[in-house]
Amino acid sequence: MSKIRILPENVANKIAAGEVVERPASVVKELLENAIDAGARSIRIEVESGGKRMIRVTDDGSGMSHDDALLAFERHATSKLRTADDLLSIATLGFRGEALPSIAAISRLLLETRTPEEEQGTRIEFAGGKLLSVKPAGVPAGTSISVADIFYCVPARRKFLKSETTELGHIASLATHYALAHPDRQFLLKTPTQEILNCAPVEKLSDRVYQIFGRQALDELVEIPANEAAVRSAITEPQLEADEQAATLRVTGFTSRPEVQRSNRNGIFTFVNRRLVRDRLLLHAIGEAYRNIAPPGVFPVVLLFLDLPYQEVDVNVHPAKIEVRFRHPQFVHDFTRDALRHALSIARPIPGFPAARAAAAAANPGDAGDFPASGAGSGAMRGYAPMPDASAFPGPPRAEIPTSFAASAAIAETFELTGAPDRPIAQRLGFDSASAIDFLLPAQRSEAPTAESAATAPGTLPGPGEIADLKPLGQVNASFIVAVNSEGLWIIDQHVAHERVLFEQHLRARREGTVGGQRMLVPLVVELNPRQLVVFEQIGEELRANGFEAELMGARSVAIQAAPAGIAGGDAEKLLFEILDGLARESQAISIDSLQSKIAASTSCHAAIKVNTPLDAAKMEWLLGELSKTEYPMSCPHGRPVVLRYSMREIERAFKRI
Repeated sequence: MSKIRILPENVANKIAAGEVVERPASVVKELLENAIDAGARSIRIEVESGGKRMIRVTDDGSGMSHDDALLAFERHATSKLRTADDLLSIATLGFRGEALPSIAAISRLLLETRTPEEEQGTRIEFAGGKLLSVKPAGVPAGTSISVADIFYCVPARRKFLKSETTELGHIASLATHYALAHPDRQFLLKTPTQEILNCAPVEKLSDRVYQIFGRQALDELVEIPANEAAVRSAITEPQLEADEQAATLRVTGFTSRPEVQRSNRNGIFTFVNRRLVRDRLLLHAIGEAYRNIAPPGVFPVVLLFLDLPYQEVDVNVHPAKIEVRFRHPQFVHDFTRDALRHALSIARPIPGFPAARAAAAAANPGDAGDFPASGAGSGAMRGYAPMPDASAFPGPPRAEIPTSFAASAAIAETFELTGAPDRPIAQRLGFDSASAIDFLLPAQRSEAPTAESAATAPGTLPGPGEIADLKPLGQVNASFIVAVNSEGLWIIDQHVAHERVLFEQHLRARREGTVGGQRMLVPLVVELNPRQLVVFEQIGEELRANGFEAELMGARSVAIQAAPAGIAGGDAEKLLFEILDGLARESQAISIDSLQSKIAASTSCHAAIKVNTPLDAAKMEWLLGELSKTEYPMSCPHGRPVVLRYSMREIERAFKRI
């Protein structure tokens, strides 16, 4: 008997659905793209239970006739392609003809559609891939598709879905992306209890950014002037043929000022011909543009739009159409990087000497808006109005908190025990970054160091008892406390030390009851983007239990009436955004203990003593005493080291006494 068999159609459809439909947001994506391709000017998205129970997408596009509506559920049936050559120049968001049959195979689907020319429309019902009914219906022009009970016939797939809030967050993020890519269309996203997104059509992208993110976010962005250039071949690529017309690449969008920094890439949106993509090449170009401008480990906020001829980009490389391949990738990379650098050069603050910077600006008032630009696109640059000076948008000082242990290690490398010309070998004193790795994850150590090894090994982590008798000597650069005891010389990062103390105090108070807050004289009103709004609804009770008093005012505005004790009024907004943005997409379903730890870590970081803060002897003694009482005095809640120790044995060895 033959081992190879043809799969039944319903099984094949469910397998194909696994490639196209990953979660409810995948359904919304496919239906949104179909609505945009149909020329819809208004798109309405309704969601229940995070999309698990029901998703309805309604548009006022061209609609479908009775015959076309039935054909749309045949696999690979599409109105976008006719010949194989059309694959080389795809001008629509959807083209595979797999979306509707794949969605119908794993849900209960109802389609209602009518073209403007017809007097009556068509209603079609599917359940688990089976056609239940086809009948005429009186419906408005356009298309409405309702998808209920997603994965009801594939229980194993349904188990992999996240919480309702998490799935709704993905849908809100997706709707935000497409609203940004198509500012000339109306987008509405709502649930039975709230309206998450409602964007009326606007003319300019800046207006759409204001609609979604608010005035403050728009003020933190720098517009990328329209840059155009003919596509050129890289050295490693074949030259353009003589009869081949050179294509033109156009780059526009917005990018954040250097002082606006995120801990993840969730704020980076890249679009190619108005198609949302996730492309490593473009992410690398963005990173290169911010090299030496922003510290490592942080990411900007970028809305990047690339427009180029359809034959210059291949979108047929991923089942969900989220990846693309460029015909001339090196040119796309370099031109995108340079366009971002040109925009950043307008707003990039010059470190140090504010008086000299102000004098230079007064002497050359036109330089910011009319800087010399070489190559294609310079004309567009000269006509660009300069953005306000970056000092108008103050952010946290760059030097306040080291972004990684590498920054602290760089400071440690310059610390010298003696002015003698023969400097100790780095490995002996433990200043090299390799030995610093031991400081990063103290909780993962399998064995505690013995007393003998602690006395001989540089850079080992101390126990709480070893720092109880520290005597402070002074500060280095008003940022690091130098102390001694019988074990040797100690250097303590005052910010992260205080952060560890406040973290454990906050966590202890939260688990024993409710953390106290301090009320503001005037409530602080902030605007949340759709994703932040979903997270705020999810963790609102926990925020109140941690000292926050914040309530919704209007569609997306939140009034902060109180903040955790120790948080300055100006930091309350930053702290709230840090907490909301810190919940990664897949970690919104974290345990309550993990959520409490995340909030406590963010709160303690904002309330802790900053670097570049002089401390007298009494304050240093108090800080070291409180640090010795903590459970984990060797690292801050974010994993950075708190102390460095240089044992007496290593000091004696450095001075050639042993």
